[in-house]
Amino acid sequence: MKIEVWSDYVCPFCYIGKRRLEDAIKESGLEEVEVIYKAFELEPNSIATSDESMIKVLAEKYKISIEEAKAMTDNVALQAQSVGLNYDFKKMRPANTFHAHRLAKFAEQEGLGEQMTEQLLHAYFIEGEKIGMFETLVELAKKLGLSEERTNEMLHSEEFVDEVKADIKEAGQIGVQGVPFFVINRKYAISGAQPTETFVKALQKAANETV
Repeated sequence: MKIEVWSDYVCPFCYIGKRRLEDAIKESGLEEVEVIYKAFELEPNSIATSDESMIKVLAEKYKISIEEAKAMTDNVALQAQSVGLNYDFKKMRPANTFHAHRLAKFAEQEGLGEQMTEQLLHAYFIEGEKIGMFETLVELAKKLGLSEERTNEMLHSEEFVDEVKADIKEAGQIGVQGVPFFVINRKYAISGAQPTETFVKALQKAANETV
């Protein structure tokens, strides 16, 4: 079974959806499942990073009060806790994720794509790391055993730019307007961080068709 997942590293529901998918795969008892993570940019025009608080950014984006924005993030944090993730919105800062997606492509080439996806999401939502900065990305690569020199070389080049753009273009072609977006065996689509049961039903349906 092949599952393609369009997601972004600053999307709180993408990490929640990732956990729910993982739980569903375990619950379904499926053994041969390939999960491929694909690039999507929620804020393609954002700067690499800033020191502005995420709560303030959200308040400005949705034209709501700071109190309303905090209530919104508290609700998301509760959903994250339900799948074992402890989000820290106080630490989070805006980030442009284009180069993080390039790093994930690089890691995938080295057989570490899923591990890098997990690490980038954890770094942003749990640790409050500035994943829009090259220095941060290099440190994350080193944690997975990737070469510091090679990672720096890649980031300062045009490597994997076309691959990231191709994912984003493909998302547009199949009608992806938000993430996370899951496609199972190129046949079934699930939009958003749906309940684990929804994933289980879709996985079982797809599995039964391939028997």
